[in-house]
Amino acid sequence: MTLPAFVQGAWFAGALFFIFGLKGMSSPASARRGIIVAGYGMLTAIAGTFLIPGLQNIGLIAIALGLGSAVAWLSGARVKMTDMPQMVAIYNGMGGGAAAAIAAVEFVKGDTHDLATTALAVLGALIGAVSFTGSCIAWAKLQGVLRKAVRLPAQNALNVLLALGTVALGLATVMLAPARPELVCAFFALALILGLVVTLPIGGADMPVVISLFNAFTGLAVGFEGYVLGNPALIIAGIVVGAAGTLLTQLMAKAMNRPISNILFVPMAAAGSGAAVEGEQKEIGAMDVAALMRYADRVIIVPGYGMAVAHAQHKVWEMTELLEEAGVEVKFAIHPVAGRMPGHMNVLLAEAGVPYDKIFDLDEINGEFAQADVALVIGANDVVNPAARSDKSSPIYGMPILNADMARNVIVVKRGKGSGYSGVENALFYSDNCQMLYGDAQPMAGEIIQHLKAMG
Repeated sequence: MTLPAFVQGAWFAGALFFIFGLKGMSSPASARRGIIVAGYGMLTAIAGTFLIPGLQNIGLIAIALGLGSAVAWLSGARVKMTDMPQMVAIYNGMGGGAAAAIAAVEFVKGDTHDLATTALAVLGALIGAVSFTGSCIAWAKLQGVLRKAVRLPAQNALNVLLALGTVALGLATVMLAPARPELVCAFFALALILGLVVTLPIGGADMPVVISLFNAFTGLAVGFEGYVLGNPALIIAGIVVGAAGTLLTQLMAKAMNRPISNILFVPMAAAGSGAAVEGEQKEIGAMDVAALMRYADRVIIVPGYGMAVAHAQHKVWEMTELLEEAGVEVKFAIHPVAGRMPGHMNVLLAEAGVPYDKIFDLDEINGEFAQADVALVIGANDVVNPAARSDKSSPIYGMPILNADMARNVIVVKRGKGSGYSGVENALFYSDNCQMLYGDAQPMAGEIIQHLKAMG
């Protein structure tokens, strides 16, 4: 059916809003505006859909929109910043599941499509189904429902067999279109199981890359199904999101020096724990930390997931303001894979009111650590582990790290003496210039603040 020009125009306008919105999200300073612009794009696309002549089930569509909007509004308003990664994961999974559901409806309807369109529908269904169950597992891991990676016997062989079986059923669905319901059900079942099995063994250290990868999958799936439906808004938005997610995934994999194939098929825990670290960790008190930073010229703060868990970002910014009032130059250093999703630390610091011009990424600030009097590491582990430079037996060998160990003094705020999320022991903690401040980041930052105020 040829749709009226005003419907096509509304969808195209919505797609343009999506593109400009995504462009705005490329910078923290314009991210809020970008989200609002993308929201207008969604409203425009929905309005265009309601203008389709002869549209059926309008009441059900309106109810679904109302329920979905209410759930999204309430969950978005209540979610803690530390829980944002799992919300992103589950919302991304819902997008992939929606794309797969669109394909399922097309198969059930038995509409006649040409071979290429049917192939795209099957490909979108496969990618969307894998993204759905994979994102659900990612959510469960980040939420703590699944507390450890689950590696099945002959895991990689099982992955290959499931992938081959799913592709074979997909090809059969294309060639036999309209396919029998049993074949379609078997295809979807295997695709869903594939996403589940591939994601189960992946550990938390690799989860930021996995979330980004599934985001790319969802975008591609939506774009393919947009072609099947003849909807330019879905096509453009889906392909743009898919391309952006793919680029981000590649950048993050490069930041970890781990090929995407290794992340999916060789979990970090399976690669060993590296050479044994000798020596002892040296403890320091909050008052001594305050004195070191108060009388320093330059301090670089390296935030990690421990800061997020402790909800310490506001205290850290209050501490920073006191140091700056005393004439200390303070900067924040962010590693591309710090936290549990891309940009996690940037969002937390922005929420606390840290100006964007004080936040620097790895390439911008790494050369400044050697001139820093103090590097304050708050809840970060692998992104400052010097074993990545020197220990070829370490699973993180070759990963670009923040050069915190090159500062004159390194203070690490950490809850205990255990290894980080990847299970790799950190050689930095045993270095001569490193001292450990044990405890949750928020109360420790609070103690430092009190001592800084006492010093005047």
